[in-house]
Amino acid sequence: MSNTPTAQLSAAGVSIWLDDLSRERITSGNLQALIAEKNVVGVTTNPTIFAGALTNGESYAAQVKKLAAAGADAEAAVFDITTDDVADACDIFRGVFDATQGVDGRVSIEVSPTLAHDAPGTVEEAKRLWAKVNKPNALIKIPATLAGLDAITEVIGAGISVNVTLIFSLERYEAVINAYLAGLEKAQANGHDLSQIHSVGSFFVSRVDSEVDNRLNAIGTPEALALKSKAGLANARLAYELFEDMFDTERAAALLANGANVQRPLWASTGVKDPSLPDTLYVTELVAAGIVNTMPEKTLDATYDHGVVTGDTITPNYADSKAVFAALAAVGVDFQDVTNVLESEGVSKFIISWGELLETVNTALAGA
Repeated sequence: MSNTPTAQLSAAGVSIWLDDLSRERITSGNLQALIAEKNVVGVTTNPTIFAGALTNGESYAAQVKKLAAAGADAEAAVFDITTDDVADACDIFRGVFDATQGVDGRVSIEVSPTLAHDAPGTVEEAKRLWAKVNKPNALIKIPATLAGLDAITEVIGAGISVNVTLIFSLERYEAVINAYLAGLEKAQANGHDLSQIHSVGSFFVSRVDSEVDNRLNAIGTPEALALKSKAGLANARLAYELFEDMFDTERAAALLANGANVQRPLWASTGVKDPSLPDTLYVTELVAAGIVNTMPEKTLDATYDHGVVTGDTITPNYADSKAVFAALAAVGVDFQDVTNVLESEGVSKFIISWGELLETVNTALAGA
């Protein structure tokens, strides 16, 4: 096992998290097997994942019947079902959590996407989710919207570990890190043990290429077409440079000296959308120490099967990444508009999935 590509990835400092969760995975032993065989050390969820799990899962029938008998509505049922799955997954990953002093063994659960622009509502729901899951290795997912930034600071300040999701631009990523540092300062003032608070910043990759490549195709010049499938990697690599710079400041150093943890960069949306690209592109080309790569199972399997890990593929490429952005601007791609569109679409897609999840549960409750 030590010579597998996933083992090599782990040795290079990358934490592999699975971007999927279902009760079937929990009860069948699949999650435990992925830890043992494919170096998986965490799990992320979102409304789309849970909607898929509940649509296809017979393993929820008994709980749905019990909730229906108790008169639960769809929202209350979803809350109970998803937090139960996350708590059970936390138990499976507890050994990893203990072995890594809390760095890995993490399981993420997202606040309702309908609260994406409601900071007080997000804070309230994050606290409810944290209390209900009641496991030290949970992470509460909060989107990096403008309202989300305020919520991140408040939730971290309450001593709750956070996975910040839907980050697309370097400007917003810098704001996310500042929100985390402000939260740590608040937590310290509130008497929390900073060493127990963990966070990741989920920076999306393939969605950036999809949006930029559509624009490059529309421009259609040879210069534009030569830039296809380069923006996602360049953006993520420069995010890692920003991460290094931000946690090398006096402000961060003071918090780290008091036991705080860095907020690790996490690569999300790492399954390739363009079938002409190598299926491990957003894994093997984004390797550096201290990052998380959360993969759909298809990408995890591809990496395990034929991923070629060549060490650090991020820090030697900062200059090339900056050149990509200069070239994109030169051919007329407005990257700020790209990231604005992606954030808006990201929130909308999760709201649609949330509606589908509620509808699925509502139907199941009615038929129970």
